Amino acid sequence: MIRSVLGTVGTRVLVTLLNLVVVMTAGRYLGAEGLGLISLIVLGTALVLLVNNVVSGGGAVYLTPRHGTEALRWPGYLWTLLTGLVGYVVLRATGLVPAPWYTAVAVIATLQGGVNLHLGLILGRQRIAAHNGLLILQAALQAAAFLVLLGQGGAEVMDHVHAAYLSNGVVLVLSGVLSVGPAGGTVRDRTSLWRDLFRQGLSAQAANALQLLNYRYAYLLIERWVGLAGLGIYSVSTQLAEGSWLVPKSIGLVLYTRVSNAADATRERAVTMAALKASLVATALAVLVLLALPTAVYQTLFGPEIKGLHGILLVLTPGLLAMSASQALSHYLSGAGQVARNAVSSGIGAVVTLVVATWAVPRWGLLGAALSASLAYSASLLYQWWGFRKHSGARWSDLLPTASDSAALAVLWQRIRRR
Repeated sequence: MIRSVLGTVGTRVLVTLLNLVVVMTAGRYLGAEGLGLISLIVLGTALVLLVNNVVSGGGAVYLTPRHGTEALRWPGYLWTLLTGLVGYVVLRATGLVPAPWYTAVAVIATLQGGVNLHLGLILGRQRIAAHNGLLILQAALQAAAFLVLLGQGGAEVMDHVHAAYLSNGVVLVLSGVLSVGPAGGTVRDRTSLWRDLFRQGLSAQAANALQLLNYRYAYLLIERWVGLAGLGIYSVSTQLAEGSWLVPKSIGLVLYTRVSNAADATRERAVTMAALKASLVATALAVLVLLALPTAVYQTLFGPEIKGLHGILLVLTPGLLAMSASQALSHYLSGAGQVARNAVSSGIGAVVTLVVATWAVPRWGLLGAALSASLAYSASLLYQWWGFRKHSGARWSDLLPTASDSAALAVLWQRIRRR
């Protein structure tokens, strides 16, 4: 168990660093406007994958032991191709990404959808090391191919697209081979299989859709009111800011496994509060480092056009702290069977984002986007705290540091080691 957890945490850190290399490379070679365009391509891909992952996402993980890999494979392939085609039509009709990039987004989303399906089948068979290795390979290929392509003549955004084709294509083939397994499970009929896939996927993707809206609605407003260069600068700030959540997310993952199997509610409340405080401290330290770095360092890393990050990060700070605390509470609620509270929390954040960002971005630009994010994350956290207090009996005074916090974290660590 400990090896799997540490491997997953290490994978998350490494993939984040490789993605940061891509952002730095894009900023230096393509400038802020190129970064902004890449952000829209990534956002368009994520929107298509929201629908694709209804069948090819977490539902495949859950249903693989029950139906077997081969029963799920072909419905997954069919759904992936269908969502890629529909995604192309929708993007073309709505203009969510600039006109020349509809096909690129649809192709990347289709390839990534196939990869997600294979990863789900692999994870459903508990092959965690293979799953983590493929994620690292995908991010490494993306970064390496992008660097090589940028050096071949004039640098352009299409180099990022071609790198995505290559990384997703290679991992699609390798993951397809690794996902082949015994038939296993039972399938009464195809109708029941599709029903199971949609039942497992719809609720999870609804929550993910609200969370994506929470994170990225401001991108569309920035592109309209500030321009692609402004979007490029904001995307760098969010990439850096969200990197501060690595420790809270890792702590939350461990907490979820504990609460899911716990019988002592009082002890789990204490461990959750200790995890929340540790997450806040880790995020605060990370944010302080980001704020302390001079502008010259950011311009060296991301290119001379990247300016004004300190102001954006400062306005984002309350939201980053709120989201770090939210990681502990959301994983506790999920582990305690209170999944609906997390969905409501995401919905509240999405509503705040829609209202505040729509009003603030035209007036204050990037700072308005950062303000809307901080308010949305804070609103989500307040609802989760209410739900946590109602379920666990926690009090406001539990937020204060205590001598027992380190002992509670030690209990969490020992539980993992024993398993």
